[in-house]
Amino acid sequence: MAITHSLARNATTNATLGWAFVGFVILIAAVGLLMAPLLGGVLALVAAGILVVPAVLRRDWRVMLPWPLGLVVAVGVTARTFGFAPEVTGYVAISSVALAAVVELDSFTDVEMSRRFAVLFAVMTTIAFQSWWTIAGYYSDQVFGTSFIHSQAELQWDLVAVMVVSLVMGGIFLWYFDRIEHVGSRHRPVVPEETS
Repeated sequence: MAITHSLARNATTNATLGWAFVGFVILIAAVGLLMAPLLGGVLALVAAGILVVPAVLRRDWRVMLPWPLGLVVAVGVTARTFGFAPEVTGYVAISSVALAAVVELDSFTDVEMSRRFAVLFAVMTTIAFQSWWTIAGYYSDQVFGTSFIHSQAELQWDLVAVMVVSLVMGGIFLWYFDRIEHVGSRHRPVVPEETS
């Protein structure tokens, strides 16, 4: 945990790792868009966009989400795009993207959320993302002849499963962020270095 703790407290290291994960997610998006599962590539593009929002809005390349969150997003999107255990990795990918969006709201805006509310808000955001994903899958089935949606019962169980996965992921991140305060958070903002 000591190395994780030191990586979390260095703004440049956190940003470098964060940008490495963004680059990896963009690469996965390109591969996903060229392969058959087009929706995996679209999800990766959305994930990359969400990961770069703090740096773009603050106009400082060092303002990034904590690197462990970028890692979880990259792993989830990669596993989803390449179809590794699709029953679970799709939920992890959607949940990690939603969690990243909620962490950005909490850390980089005037919105103040308690940690527990942030987890519940992430669960609700995950369900909303999963609903959009379901709509995209439905239209993909209609237009491109894919078979993402098999039955209404399966669709309902998907929503239950994504809620459970998002609660578990939210609990893990609640535990983690209570122990390590990352740079870029409300309590440890990235302060530009003074130039003389």
